[in-house]
Amino acid sequence: MIVKSVSLLVLFGFFAVGVQAQPVMQPAAQGGILTDSAGITLYTYDSDQPGKSICQGSCLQAWPAYAAEPAAGEVLASEASRLKNGGAQQWAWNGKPLYYFIGDNKPGDRIGDGSADVWHIVKP
Repeated sequence: MIVKSVSLLVLFGFFAVGVQAQPVMQPAAQGGILTDSAGITLYTYDSDQPGKSICQGSCLQAWPAYAAEPAAGEVLASEASRLKNGGAQQWAWNGKPLYYFIGDNKPGDRIGDGSADVWHIVKP
C-alpha cells in the first residue's frame, strides 16, 4: 500500500514531523512492524489509555505524536483510528496513540523499543 505524506510540517523540539496519512504495517521481510509511509518506526506508550494520550510536554519532545491528516472519505485499516490530542489529531492503532522516537534517524531504526520498559514498537 502506498501512503502519501502531506508536506505540512509540525515541529516538536528539534524533530520535524510531517502530518501523515494512516500508518503502514511493514511485511515480515522488513520487520513486520508498524511505520509511517517513509518506514520510520512507530511506538506505543504503556501509560496511555485507549483513545487518550498521556504523553505531554517534555514527553512529546522525546516522543513526538504521529500527527494525523484528517482525510475525508479515507478507508482506514480496521486497527487504525484518529484521536484528538489537544487541538491536533493523532493516529492510534487498536486505540493506542502512536508516536515517533527522537533517537530514530532513519527507516528501520528501533532505538526507542523497550525504553523505560514502557515504549514499544507495534507488531501484528
